[in-house]
Amino acid sequence: MNETWQRIALRDLSLSRWRGGSYLYRLVGFLGRWRTGSWLLQWAEPLGALLLSLVFLLAPFVSTSLIGVLLLACGGYWGLLTLTDGEKGGATPIHLLVGVYWGISVIATAFSPAQGAAIDGLVKVTLYLFLFVLAAHILRSPRWRNVVVTVYLHIALIVGGYGIRQEFKGVEQLATWNDPSSELAQDTRVYSYLGNPNLLAGYLITAVALSASAMFIWRKWWPKLLAMTMFLVNLACLFYTDSRGGWLGASGLLLVFLLLLRYWFAEALPKFWRVWLVPMVFGGFAALVVSALVVVEPLRLRVLSIFAWRGDSSNNYRINVWEAVFQMIGDYPWVGIGPGNSAFTEVYPRYARAGYDNALSSYSIFLEHLVEIGVIGFGVFLWLIMVTVDGGLRGLAKLRDAGDEQGFWLMGAIAALAGLMVHGLFDTVWYRPQVNTLWWLMVALIASFYPQHQQLKAK
Repeated sequence: MNETWQRIALRDLSLSRWRGGSYLYRLVGFLGRWRTGSWLLQWAEPLGALLLSLVFLLAPFVSTSLIGVLLLACGGYWGLLTLTDGEKGGATPIHLLVGVYWGISVIATAFSPAQGAAIDGLVKVTLYLFLFVLAAHILRSPRWRNVVVTVYLHIALIVGGYGIRQEFKGVEQLATWNDPSSELAQDTRVYSYLGNPNLLAGYLITAVALSASAMFIWRKWWPKLLAMTMFLVNLACLFYTDSRGGWLGASGLLLVFLLLLRYWFAEALPKFWRVWLVPMVFGGFAALVVSALVVVEPLRLRVLSIFAWRGDSSNNYRINVWEAVFQMIGDYPWVGIGPGNSAFTEVYPRYARAGYDNALSSYSIFLEHLVEIGVIGFGVFLWLIMVTVDGGLRGLAKLRDAGDEQGFWLMGAIAALAGLMVHGLFDTVWYRPQVNTLWWLMVALIASFYPQHQQLKAK
């Protein structure tokens, strides 16, 4: 069984033989001599970190077109680094599956019933993967890893702080985000600079995870106090979004983070706490949630609406969309209708129920993969998640044994992936660039530790 899992997780995969026989891979470092004489590329890593930082610095405030231009620049710069970098050990099993994921998207585009729209979606997928490959390269350096994450956390603090201000000062509701027949029909849902509370919740999930990590990594009390402030502001703003999926995602990431903390500090804990800490944390968390539901009526009403099924207008809308999506999957089971929401909005009206024909997505990231790139692509997506999490956990074990505090970033990345996937069960906001870029940043953050794993093993 263990041997089977190792094969599934690609633990024993060696890319060195493929590298030696691949004509394409020989291009890596092809312009290495030029790099040694280039003044600009002496600053290769700082420039890459600056480009990544610009993406996360501007993402909440600018148009998606400008984000696309920055992602294209990431791809071009990664190509330049690849051609001039003499180090050929950067590819990992995660990179391999990301490449397969992109290849399936290409095939889905070729067979799409809405090919023009699918090409547009493929371009977007490619741009996001440009960010992944550049980030996986740059974040191998602990220094620049800290810089990029710190930039994002400071921007998230501004976004979260403005969202909290909206809660107390009031803000115009841009759409009917609450059930008009509910007691919460006039309740304020904050959206900060992102224009949508569910999108804001998805954006803040990663900020909650990484600010929790920063509390352990940042040294001295003032930085730690700043990290704690970020954590509380992000969590409070996420709560004020009233996003039920966001709340579930935040709960999932916090539980995963606490489990990873228990694993990290296991050797330092007395025997009693090794046995009882996890049950006490889960029990305390459950007691806190139940108490909050009893005491805070708006929270109770919002949470109970999850179980109202068709009795809640938001639930009812999603259920009608899901029914149409299942029919779409049945008609295009293997490679789907093509990637991207443009292909979805072109094909979906043919299957939509009367009155529910303007959905922008399937309201579930897992259904979205099934309908866009089919069963094959969905399987590759799940495989990518398994290999990424497995690699992250193995890397965390090595970093813990080495006493390397960078492991807390890895901890936050794994917890963020868990939170985004739980949120994605009932929404597809992380297809929006403000959230999708964060998803691929977390995957890249985990992939960036692979060279370090090899170094630690060599020691």
